[in-house]
Amino acid sequence: MKSVLERIKPKKEELVKIKEILKYLNSKIKIKDAKLELGGSGAKNTNLSGSHDVDIFIKFNYNQFKDQDISKILEKNIKHLKPTKLHGSRDYFQLKYNSYLIELVPILEITKSSQAKNITDISPLHTKYVKKHSKLVDQIRLTKAFAKAQDCYGAESYIRGFSGYVLEILTIHYGSFKNLVKNVAKWRSKVIIDPTKTYKNPLIEMNASKTESPLILIDPVDKTRNTAAALSIDKFNLIIKSAQKYQQNPSEKFFIQKEKIIPKNSYILEAIPLQGKEDVIGAKLVKILNYIKKQSELEGYKITTSDWSWKEKAKFWFKVKSDRLEQFRIRKGPFKDDLKNVQRFRKANKKIYLKGKNYYAKIPRKHKNYSEFIQNLIKDPNIKDNVKSIKIV
Repeated sequence: MKSVLERIKPKKEELVKIKEILKYLNSKIKIKDAKLELGGSGAKNTNLSGSHDVDIFIKFNYNQFKDQDISKILEKNIKHLKPTKLHGSRDYFQLKYNSYLIELVPILEITKSSQAKNITDISPLHTKYVKKHSKLVDQIRLTKAFAKAQDCYGAESYIRGFSGYVLEILTIHYGSFKNLVKNVAKWRSKVIIDPTKTYKNPLIEMNASKTESPLILIDPVDKTRNTAAALSIDKFNLIIKSAQKYQQNPSEKFFIQKEKIIPKNSYILEAIPLQGKEDVIGAKLVKILNYIKKQSELEGYKITTSDWSWKEKAKFWFKVKSDRLEQFRIRKGPFKDDLKNVQRFRKANKKIYLKGKNYYAKIPRKHKNYSEFIQNLIKDPNIKDNVKSIKIV
């Protein structure tokens, strides 16, 4: 694991850069009774090399600001930085500094979770919890790198995988990456993990809406939360299979993220996403993928492979069993003795015929092949309204 850690641990220059960013922002943001603090995995020392996302918390004094809109106060004081405003449970802000994407998150400074006015207020308590287990930071990095390489990392709605905090809790719970993988390979739904042993039976004692996920992982700093509530069954099963494969043949390849390969003879679409919150943009892109698949299948095309990727631009690809269908599609009509509806069916369709006890109609297809079909489909508002632009490549 030494060589893996050498690759995934942040380099000295990366850590220096984060300190430089914090110093720069401290010189630019001055709010009385509020202070800037590094947040996220950077604050916990569990961040991975190559990450250019930096979370900065602006902590407002609880007693003074608990009944105020701290997002508006922050916005007023950072106008000169020209940030992008993003809407969440509480508005927050993004800006770029060199090659880094910085999120400025306003929070109230609290000492216990019950004081929180917003879920983000609890984040520093998560940091405090993880830092109590500082001996495990490299083990946590291994877990994160493994989950990322297996396409299971991220709790955003378009991913529905494991958040960084969930992976931190799991590694701390099992004591090491090796022990975590060993146990994950044996997981079966539902898995219940309660690090602080708060509940006798979370399934009974917690709100039912919080226990629908295949993994129930009680937040050690907020007993009301299942930190894995956003996890999908697909990602849950995927990490189990990945852990089982790793157990059979441990290898460094399990920590290397693979580029998605587009199969030969696929139809490829390239899109420029809208601007905004990553979670929202990603959800729109997934919506496009699913809509194209559904409409293709309704038209009669059998999709054998489909997937997508997203960096600056998004790519979607679809491979069909046959890119040409019969000239007509068949629509089933009314029962032959249902004279009223048969008459309506005749008026609505030019080519009809009787087969058995029902009438059928031959409906001419609008498109000769899949290329024509998809070229027309991308003009649909359900697609074009969710991206800046989209085209076949």
